[in-house]
Amino acid sequence: VEPVAGNMGCIPPVEGFLAGLRDLCDGAGALLIFDEVMTGFRVGPASAQGRYGVTPDLTTLGKVVAGGTAAAVYGGRADLMRMIAPDGPVYQAGTLAGNPLATAAGLATLRYLAEHPELYDRLEEAGAEVRRRLETAMDGAGIPGVVHHVGGMLGVFLGVDRVATWDDVAGLDTGLFGRFFRGALARGVLLPPSAYEAWFLMEDHLDGDLATALDALEEAIAEAGG
Repeated sequence: VEPVAGNMGCIPPVEGFLAGLRDLCDGAGALLIFDEVMTGFRVGPASAQGRYGVTPDLTTLGKVVAGGTAAAVYGGRADLMRMIAPDGPVYQAGTLAGNPLATAAGLATLRYLAEHPELYDRLEEAGAEVRRRLETAMDGAGIPGVVHHVGGMLGVFLGVDRVATWDDVAGLDTGLFGRFFRGALARGVLLPPSAYEAWFLMEDHLDGDLATALDALEEAIAEAGG
């Protein structure tokens, strides 16, 4: 499970959901696996599991952990990892396993994050500012909409008043999003081209670019609602 949904926009877990999954898995003798490919080292220094205080049995990682290069990582409880060859009977291999470029980029990224923990606070503040300004713009344009953020991970949902489940996401106004997307693009801001994609902030956005982009997005929202 994604601890923060990212493949239908950014949807944080409702309170108690992840802890409830942990209890259910413990009771059934099942493994709890977190897909932190999007959230890993993005929503906090200990990823989503650290942010929400729920430890899975296994975790999958990508993206940030590879410094933007092509790599995938998994890890978890020591007894489970000892099942992997050569220590155990479960064989796994990959063409790019241990790729030097991806490994070097990932290590450099993780070291940078460890040396600059204040970056997470800056991304949290930036995500809150994006939410505030876009929701204010939606209100001004008479557009129903919701903006979620977890750190620098964002979900912008147009045409709905609340988003907590896939059923809510299914009610998005994709035509409205299309007008918003094209309006943003005409103003020099390239957004994810789907209403169902999460948005991500990074450090390079924070010094000037974000303010410029938000001005353009406010105009695009007003135009889309006109």
